[in-house]
Parts: sequence; C-alpha cells; structure tokens
Amino acid sequence: MGAWELLLVGLVILLGLCGVLLPGVPGSWLVWAAVLWWALKDPQPVAWSVLVGATVVLFLSQVVRWALPPRRLRASGATRHMAVYAGAGALLGFFVVPVLGAIPGFIGGIYLAERLRLGRHDAARASLRTVMRAGGSSILAELFTCLLIMGAWLGAVLSG
Repeated sequence: MGAWELLLVGLVILLGLCGVLLPGVPGSWLVWAAVLWWALKDPQPVAWSVLVGATVVLFLSQVVRWALPPRRLRASGATRHMAVYAGAGALLGFFVVPVLGAIPGFIGGIYLAERLRLGRHDAARASLRTVMRAGGSSILAELFTCLLIMGAWLGAVLSG
C-alpha cells in the first residue's frame, strides 16, 4: 500500500474519531471501515489481525455502550466547544500516557472547557459530573475504543 493510500486511511480514521464526538455521525464505523479498507488493500497477516481485533473490540464497545445510560447530552448543557476540548484531551492523553491516558484526557478536557466557561472549580466539577452521567461515559467508551483501534493500526503501519 502506497504512502498516499495510507494517508487517506489515516484521514478516514481521524474523521471517524471526530465523528464519535458529533451526534449522527457513525464515527466508530468509519474507523472500522478504514481498517477494513487497509486490510483489503494490504493483505498481510498483521493487517488481518488488526482487523479482527478491531472488530472484536468494536463489538465489545457496542455491548458496553448499550449497558450505559442513553445519551442526553443536549439536556445536560454539553456544547460542541466542550466536545472539542474532550476530544483533544483524549487524543493528547492517548499519546502522553500511552493508551490509558485517553480517559483522564477526556475528563480533563471536559473539566477545562467548563472551568473556562464557568470560572469556578466547584461549578466545573458539578458540570463534569452531570455531563458524564448524561452520556459522557458512553462517548468516552466509544472514543476510547476508536483510539485503541487507531493505535493498533498505527503500530502495525509503523512496524511494517
């Protein structure tokens, strides 16, 4: 697979990561489809292993998301600005503290957005709690899954 095709796969994965944060966009399925495209264009055992792993992890993520409360983020006061901070925090945390850093990064991003908006620690913490109960945990589960898939793909591409 050429460099341009790998770049396009990476862009579709990034689009899927952004889609997780936007309502109505099938972000996790875009990430999976990009990995499928890569595995079909570069049929090597590592590519198929990443695809199978991505499929299993995505399936488990969907099961976990069904067990979590439904998304009612608009009613909780969540904004797109907050979603950008949460996504950037998760992505930054994913690379600063490999893999597991996405969780505190996501939560820290929401807290930072609310702290800047509300100005007080207590109000930001209460808003963070409300957002996580209203569906933030569901988004975190889906985003973390997509980051895991992206990390596996990136590791396979860089090692091969």
